[in-house]
Amino acid sequence: MNKHIGVVGAGNIGVSVTIDLLLKGFRVTLLDISTDILNKAIHKIEQEIRLAVMVQKIQPAQTDTGHYRERLLLTTDMADLTNAGFIIENTPEEWNIKEKVYRELSHVCPKDVCFGVNTSCISIARVAEITDRKDKVVGLHFMNPVYMMPTVEVMKSRYTSAETLKEINQLMKDMKKEAIIVNDHPGFVSNRISHLFMNEAAYVFQDNVASAEEIDNIFKKCFFHKMGPLETADLIGIDTVMKSLNVLYESYQDPKFRCCPLLVKMVAEGKLGRKTGAGFYNYNY
Repeated sequence: MNKHIGVVGAGNIGVSVTIDLLLKGFRVTLLDISTDILNKAIHKIEQEIRLAVMVQKIQPAQTDTGHYRERLLLTTDMADLTNAGFIIENTPEEWNIKEKVYRELSHVCPKDVCFGVNTSCISIARVAEITDRKDKVVGLHFMNPVYMMPTVEVMKSRYTSAETLKEINQLMKDMKKEAIIVNDHPGFVSNRISHLFMNEAAYVFQDNVASAEEIDNIFKKCFFHKMGPLETADLIGIDTVMKSLNVLYESYQDPKFRCCPLLVKMVAEGKLGRKTGAGFYNYNY
């Protein structure tokens, strides 16, 4: 398999995907709309790779720290993705953004290149239908931090070919991950369930039933979850959680997906979680 991967979007998850690919020996072209975003991205990439070694989740021999910069291209020009063997797209959960990106990718990338849609809730078939390669579009749902997570939720649409699934399985093997393949339906498995979980936790906090720490401790200490629902929301980004809930609500028209007003208020106030230093918890960077 071509070990040059194009990563579109240098937000939290795009950066995390890039880190994992670099740690696994891939060449990566990381694209975003501004050099300011990319400069922040490289700072985070350097920090996270050092952390990966320090906490010994990744052995130093695997990191190739002296040479990973030679395998990373930061760019704002989509034409630089022309030679990538696979595209992983990580733009926000907003259809108008994704639609524009995939129309441009279809124009730039050779027709044998597969597109991996890293999405929480948006239909893979809907994305496939605006490309020139419906059979080569597959959904990917990476969990953050990507380099520490051994499993990826892979979503096949009614168009996704067996050859594309074979290619994605090989990519996941090369990334030392297991692919769990599910069918295409808004929210799929993980987010259709987990966003209800986080949303209801926000309602419990809003209703002053318990503090954020108490809510999270119930699930960590009683159910042995590694993270509580509000910690998870902070990690993902409160804005991303809100957008995903909005997509789920629009898709199903089911009031159970209606976003908690507190989440909307937090987004308006810029309290987006770890990435802004404040969410349900405060973070010192």
